Amino acid sequence: MEFLISANAGEDLKPLAKIASGGEMSRVMLALKTVLVDADEIGTFIFDEIDTGVSGKTARKVGEKMSLLGKKRQILCITHLPQIAAMADNHFRIEKHVAEGRTTTTVETLDENASCREIARLMGGEEITETTMAAARELRLEKP
Repeated sequence: MEFLISANAGEDLKPLAKIASGGEMSRVMLALKTVLVDADEIGTFIFDEIDTGVSGKTARKVGEKMSLLGKKRQILCITHLPQIAAMADNHFRIEKHVAEGRTTTTVETLDENASCREIARLMGGEEITETTMAAARELRLEKP
């Protein structure tokens, strides 16, 4: 079986395996899993790079679809986009540390305030302002 897609309006159908980036493959998988969620018994979906090449309105739509799918399945998503991160029910901060020539990774569960701070950091960088915090809280309130 071969999937043919047109990633852009006006383009001919082409084999998915030949034209899709990692991000596009993840978004096609999200679309398929959203449509087939009741016919599929997979309990957990992992999405990495789903945010590659998207921003703004498209990122928001991807986040909304993941949120809806997350009501029926567990989703683990690594993202750098606030529009997608804001849709999550739970957040974790994953950090790498180097000490004495060794790299370790820590995982921290975030409460709602810490989640908003991380979303604000994604929006505005290291300096978190009241404006970015307000925008982060607003994104969190807009979950479907």
